[in-house]
Amino acid sequence: MFKRLVAGATVAMLATTAVSAVPALSVDAASKKVDLKELNVQFVPSSQADTIQAKAKPLEKLLKKELGIPVHVTISTDYNTVVEAMGSGKVDMGFLPPDPYVQAHKQYGAKVILQSQRYGINDKKNDGSDTDKLVDYYRALVVVKKDSGIKNVKDLKGKKIAVQNPTSDAGYIFPVVDLKKKGMNVVKNSDLVTVKGHDQGVISVVNGDTDAAFVFDDARNLVKEDNPDVFKDTRVLKYTTKIPNDTITLRKGVSKADSKTIQKAMIKVSKTDKGKKVMKDVYSWAGVTKSKDSNFDTVRKYQNKVEDIK
Repeated sequence: MFKRLVAGATVAMLATTAVSAVPALSVDAASKKVDLKELNVQFVPSSQADTIQAKAKPLEKLLKKELGIPVHVTISTDYNTVVEAMGSGKVDMGFLPPDPYVQAHKQYGAKVILQSQRYGINDKKNDGSDTDKLVDYYRALVVVKKDSGIKNVKDLKGKKIAVQNPTSDAGYIFPVVDLKKKGMNVVKNSDLVTVKGHDQGVISVVNGDTDAAFVFDDARNLVKEDNPDVFKDTRVLKYTTKIPNDTITLRKGVSKADSKTIQKAMIKVSKTDKGKKVMKDVYSWAGVTKSKDSNFDTVRKYQNKVEDIK
């Protein structure tokens, strides 16, 4: 199809009577750099979905410019939704945290192409500020109110804890497993309250609706504009072990050639001013780097462990 369009355009340009009718068609064909007819991209919500939608939307034009095909950006309702959508072929590229990626890979053959990079969080300052070092991992926090009577992990017994979907690495899996290692089974002995978005987890603690929250480090930055005292009013009870950074993953069926082209396009976009803004505004990413499946073996170990906690 591509060769026929280009050939037709060349012949038409030689005929003065048809020049004006053909260029638009030839430009579209020439700009198409992948076999895919369109690219459906979906983000998972780390904060309120409508907020992420507005911040992620500019990626459509940025990627369309690089790939030469229409790009559609949507926000899933939760982690499982985007995994299923990739499995059914409705979504071609997903911005997946580690646990959903591992699920998508195991169930539907999804392939990781990139891993996010972030500047590390300066935890000693407790103000949400960044370090000057790019890292490919992060941690989860158990955050409580500063004046809370919760002094150690065992004090979480009988307390109300804001968590994310059970497939969330920072919002559920890693905190649950690491707390169990310290002798605290929150699944059995605490009241786990599911909220949508790590910002909502922090807000629930600030408002006193929950006693603690499992969030990524440092999700308090998500709410400090509306809650400027959030760092003064809260404290970190515990940090988890390192969690591999989030992924950009393609569904099974995207060709190797297209995968490489999309990978290069995303790396290029992430280095532009507009691309950097999208990555920072949506997920606090500072860049992307090439990745491979074995980077997520730690996540698989934690998945197995959390399944045994009842």
